[in-house]
Amino acid sequence: MRPLSDLCKAPALDARLAAAAAYVRQGGTAADIGCDHGKLAVALAVQGRCKKIIAGDIRPAPLASAQRLVAEYHCGGVVECRLGAGLSVLNPGEADDIIIAGVSGVTICEILRAAPQTFYETGKELRFILVPATKHPMLRCFLAENGFRLLDETPVCAAEHYYTVMHAVYTGVLQAHDAFWDVTGCAVHGADARGYLRHQAQLLRKQARGASEQERLCLEELAMKVEGRAEQCGSTN
Repeated sequence: MRPLSDLCKAPALDARLAAAAAYVRQGGTAADIGCDHGKLAVALAVQGRCKKIIAGDIRPAPLASAQRLVAEYHCGGVVECRLGAGLSVLNPGEADDIIIAGVSGVTICEILRAAPQTFYETGKELRFILVPATKHPMLRCFLAENGFRLLDETPVCAAEHYYTVMHAVYTGVLQAHDAFWDVTGCAVHGADARGYLRHQAQLLRKQARGASEQERLCLEELAMKVEGRAEQCGSTN
Protein backbone atom coordinates (compact mmCIF):
# COMPACT_ATOMS: atom_id res chain seq x y z
CA MET A 1 0.00 0.00 0.00
CA ARG A 2 1.05 3.58 -0.62
CA PRO A 3 2.63 5.25 2.43
CA LEU A 4 0.54 7.89 4.17
CA SER A 5 3.26 10.44 3.40
CA ASP A 6 2.47 10.04 -0.30
CA LEU A 7 -1.25 10.77 0.03
CA CYS A 8 -0.74 14.29 -1.30
CA LYS A 9 0.23 12.72 -4.60
CA ALA A 10 -3.29 12.01 -5.75
CA PRO A 11 -3.94 10.25 -9.07
CA ALA A 12 -3.47 12.65 -11.96
CA LEU A 13 -6.75 13.78 -13.53
CA ASP A 14 -7.09 14.81 -17.15
CA ALA A 15 -8.69 18.14 -18.04
CA ARG A 16 -12.20 16.65 -18.09
CA LEU A 17 -12.06 15.06 -14.64
CA ALA A 18 -10.19 18.02 -13.14
CA ALA A 19 -12.97 20.33 -14.33
CA ALA A 20 -15.58 17.91 -12.98
CA ALA A 21 -13.85 17.80 -9.59
CA ALA A 22 -13.84 21.61 -9.44
CA TYR A 23 -17.66 21.63 -9.49
CA VAL A 24 -18.01 19.27 -6.52
CA ARG A 25 -19.14 21.20 -3.45
CA GLN A 26 -17.08 21.15 -0.28
CA GLY A 27 -18.18 18.97 2.62
CA GLY A 28 -21.01 17.05 0.97
CA THR A 29 -21.50 13.57 -0.45
CA ALA A 30 -20.51 12.99 -4.06
CA ALA A 31 -21.33 10.04 -6.30
CA ASP A 32 -19.20 9.05 -9.28
CA ILE A 33 -21.50 7.02 -11.52
CA GLY A 34 -19.54 4.84 -13.92
CA CYS A 35 -16.41 5.37 -11.86
CA ASP A 36 -14.24 3.09 -14.00
CA HIS A 37 -10.69 3.21 -12.52
CA GLY A 38 -11.77 5.26 -9.48
CA LYS A 39 -9.28 8.07 -10.03
CA LEU A 40 -11.82 10.84 -9.59
CA ALA A 41 -13.25 9.39 -6.39
CA VAL A 42 -9.79 8.92 -4.90
CA ALA A 43 -8.65 12.39 -5.96
CA LEU A 44 -11.69 13.94 -4.25
CA ALA A 45 -10.92 11.95 -1.11
CA VAL A 46 -7.27 12.97 -1.08
CA GLN A 47 -8.27 16.61 -1.57
CA GLY A 48 -10.58 16.35 1.44
CA ARG A 49 -13.39 17.74 -0.71
CA CYS A 50 -16.18 15.43 0.47
CA LYS A 51 -17.29 13.75 3.66
CA LYS A 52 -18.25 10.70 1.60
CA ILE A 53 -17.82 9.54 -1.99
CA ILE A 54 -19.80 6.72 -3.58
CA ALA A 55 -18.12 5.15 -6.59
CA GLY A 56 -20.47 3.06 -8.68
CA ASP A 57 -19.99 0.97 -11.82
CA ILE A 58 -22.09 -1.62 -13.61
CA ARG A 59 -19.03 -3.71 -14.51
CA PRO A 60 -17.28 -5.84 -11.85
CA ALA A 61 -13.77 -5.55 -13.36
CA PRO A 62 -13.53 -1.72 -13.37
CA LEU A 63 -15.08 -1.59 -9.91
CA ALA A 64 -12.43 -4.02 -8.68
CA SER A 65 -9.77 -1.68 -10.11
CA ALA A 66 -11.38 1.22 -8.25
CA GLN A 67 -11.39 -0.79 -5.03
CA ARG A 68 -7.68 -1.51 -5.42
CA LEU A 69 -6.94 2.19 -5.95
CA VAL A 70 -9.02 3.10 -2.88
CA ALA A 71 -7.01 0.62 -0.83
CA GLU A 72 -3.71 1.92 -2.25
CA TYR A 73 -4.54 5.45 -1.14
CA HIS A 74 -6.09 4.42 2.20
CA CYS A 75 -9.40 6.08 1.28
CA GLY A 76 -11.72 3.28 2.40
CA GLY A 77 -13.12 5.40 5.20
CA VAL A 78 -14.35 7.98 2.70
CA VAL A 79 -14.88 6.14 -0.59
CA GLU A 80 -17.46 3.35 -0.86
CA CYS A 81 -17.52 1.28 -4.05
CA ARG A 82 -20.87 -0.12 -5.20
CA LEU A 83 -21.75 -2.46 -8.06
CA GLY A 84 -24.87 -1.51 -10.00
CA ALA A 85 -26.42 0.24 -12.98
CA GLY A 86 -26.58 4.01 -13.13
CA LEU A 87 -28.31 5.82 -10.29
CA SER A 88 -29.65 2.56 -8.84
CA VAL A 89 -26.55 2.44 -6.60
CA LEU A 90 -27.88 5.49 -4.72
CA ASN A 91 -30.76 6.00 -2.34
CA PRO A 92 -32.88 9.12 -2.91
CA GLY A 93 -31.25 12.09 -1.24
CA GLU A 94 -28.05 10.20 -0.45
CA ALA A 95 -25.76 12.29 -2.67
CA ASP A 96 -25.44 16.04 -3.09
CA ASP A 97 -23.35 16.05 -6.28
CA ILE A 98 -23.64 13.31 -8.90
CA ILE A 99 -20.93 12.93 -11.54
CA ILE A 100 -21.50 10.98 -14.75
CA ALA A 101 -18.49 10.98 -17.08
CA GLY A 102 -16.92 8.93 -19.83
CA VAL A 103 -20.08 7.90 -21.68
CA SER A 104 -22.05 9.40 -24.54
CA GLY A 105 -24.71 12.05 -24.11
CA VAL A 106 -27.24 9.42 -25.15
CA THR A 107 -26.16 7.12 -22.32
CA ILE A 108 -26.29 9.95 -19.80
CA CYS A 109 -29.86 10.70 -20.89
CA GLU A 110 -30.73 7.03 -20.43
CA ILE A 111 -29.20 6.96 -16.94
CA LEU A 112 -31.09 10.07 -15.85
CA ARG A 113 -34.34 8.85 -17.41
CA ALA A 114 -34.11 5.43 -15.74
CA ALA A 115 -34.23 6.85 -12.21
CA PRO A 116 -37.74 7.06 -10.71
CA GLN A 117 -39.20 10.51 -10.14
CA THR A 118 -38.95 9.96 -6.39
CA PHE A 119 -35.16 9.98 -6.79
CA TYR A 120 -35.28 13.64 -7.80
CA GLU A 121 -38.00 14.78 -5.42
CA THR A 122 -35.95 14.71 -2.23
CA GLY A 123 -36.46 18.31 -1.16
CA LYS A 124 -32.75 19.04 -1.51
CA GLU A 125 -30.81 20.80 -4.25
CA LEU A 126 -29.51 17.90 -6.32
CA ARG A 127 -26.69 18.84 -8.66
CA PHE A 128 -25.25 16.93 -11.58
CA ILE A 129 -21.79 17.15 -13.13
CA LEU A 130 -22.00 15.63 -16.59
CA VAL A 131 -19.13 14.95 -18.99
CA PRO A 132 -20.57 13.56 -22.24
CA ALA A 133 -18.11 12.02 -24.69
CA THR A 134 -20.42 12.75 -27.64
CA LYS A 135 -23.91 14.08 -28.44
CA HIS A 136 -23.60 17.24 -26.36
CA PRO A 137 -26.58 19.03 -28.03
CA MET A 138 -28.85 16.06 -27.39
CA LEU A 139 -27.95 16.08 -23.71
CA ARG A 140 -28.60 19.82 -23.35
CA CYS A 141 -31.97 19.35 -25.03
CA PHE A 142 -32.83 16.50 -22.65
CA LEU A 143 -31.84 18.52 -19.60
CA ALA A 144 -34.00 21.48 -20.64
CA GLU A 145 -37.02 19.29 -21.33
CA ASN A 146 -36.77 17.19 -18.18
CA GLY A 147 -36.50 19.67 -15.35
CA PHE A 148 -32.76 20.31 -15.22
CA ARG A 149 -31.27 23.81 -15.35
CA LEU A 150 -27.77 24.21 -16.74
CA LEU A 151 -25.80 26.37 -14.31
CA ASP A 152 -22.44 26.46 -16.03
CA GLU A 153 -20.08 24.60 -18.35
CA THR A 154 -16.33 24.24 -18.66
CA PRO A 155 -15.22 23.35 -22.19
CA VAL A 156 -11.88 21.55 -22.23
CA CYS A 157 -9.47 19.98 -24.68
CA ALA A 158 -8.12 16.60 -23.56
CA ALA A 159 -6.00 14.26 -25.70
CA GLU A 160 -6.66 16.52 -28.71
CA HIS A 161 -10.43 16.15 -28.38
CA TYR A 162 -12.94 18.75 -27.24
CA TYR A 163 -15.33 18.06 -24.38
CA THR A 164 -17.52 20.10 -22.10
CA VAL A 165 -18.20 19.58 -18.40
CA MET A 166 -21.81 20.50 -17.64
CA HIS A 167 -22.96 21.60 -14.19
CA ALA A 168 -26.73 21.27 -13.76
CA VAL A 169 -29.29 21.38 -10.99
CA TYR A 170 -32.59 19.50 -10.90
CA THR A 171 -35.49 21.93 -10.41
CA GLY A 172 -38.39 20.03 -11.99
CA VAL A 173 -39.11 23.09 -14.13
CA LEU A 174 -38.86 22.78 -17.91
CA GLN A 175 -36.43 25.24 -19.51
CA ALA A 176 -36.84 27.12 -22.78
CA HIS A 177 -34.28 26.20 -25.43
CA ASP A 178 -33.63 26.28 -29.15
CA ALA A 179 -31.17 24.71 -31.59
CA PHE A 180 -28.50 27.34 -30.90
CA TRP A 181 -28.74 26.76 -27.15
CA ASP A 182 -28.59 23.00 -27.66
CA VAL A 183 -25.26 23.40 -29.47
CA THR A 184 -23.64 26.10 -27.32
CA GLY A 185 -25.30 26.01 -23.90
CA CYS A 186 -23.08 27.70 -21.31
CA ALA A 187 -19.86 26.60 -23.03
CA VAL A 188 -18.92 30.14 -23.98
CA HIS A 189 -16.13 31.02 -21.56
CA GLY A 190 -12.75 29.66 -20.57
CA ALA A 191 -9.50 28.97 -22.34
CA ASP A 192 -10.96 26.26 -24.61
CA ALA A 193 -14.35 27.83 -25.37
CA ARG A 194 -13.41 29.16 -28.80
CA GLY A 195 -11.92 25.87 -29.93
CA TYR A 196 -14.87 23.95 -28.54
CA LEU A 197 -17.44 26.06 -30.37
CA ARG A 198 -15.47 25.92 -33.60
CA HIS A 199 -15.46 22.15 -33.31
CA GLN A 200 -19.23 22.11 -32.76
CA ALA A 201 -19.65 24.20 -35.90
CA GLN A 202 -17.53 21.67 -37.82
CA LEU A 203 -19.76 18.85 -36.61
CA LEU A 204 -22.82 20.75 -37.85
CA ARG A 205 -21.26 21.23 -41.28
CA LYS A 206 -20.39 17.54 -41.42
CA GLN A 207 -23.98 16.68 -40.52
CA ALA A 208 -25.23 19.06 -43.21
CA ARG A 209 -23.39 17.18 -45.97
CA GLY A 210 -25.69 14.19 -45.61
CA ALA A 211 -28.92 16.13 -45.06
CA SER A 212 -31.79 17.15 -47.31
CA GLU A 213 -31.54 20.54 -48.99
CA GLN A 214 -33.78 22.32 -46.49
CA GLU A 215 -32.10 20.72 -43.49
CA ARG A 216 -28.67 21.44 -44.97
CA LEU A 217 -29.45 25.15 -45.19
CA CYS A 218 -30.66 25.20 -41.58
CA LEU A 219 -27.58 23.37 -40.33
CA GLU A 220 -25.19 25.60 -42.24
CA GLU A 221 -26.94 28.70 -40.92
CA LEU A 222 -26.67 27.33 -37.39
CA ALA A 223 -22.98 26.53 -37.95
CA MET A 224 -22.34 30.13 -39.01
CA LYS A 225 -24.10 31.39 -35.90
CA VAL A 226 -22.02 29.11 -33.68
CA GLU A 227 -18.83 30.25 -35.43
CA GLY A 228 -19.84 33.81 -34.78
CA ARG A 229 -20.28 33.06 -31.09
CA ALA A 230 -16.87 31.38 -31.06
CA GLU A 231 -15.21 34.55 -32.34
CA GLN A 232 -16.67 36.45 -29.38
CA CYS A 233 -14.76 34.19 -26.97
CA GLY A 234 -11.52 35.54 -25.61
CA SER A 235 -9.23 32.59 -26.21
CA THR A 236 -7.09 32.26 -29.30
CA ASN A 237 -7.40 28.46 -29.26
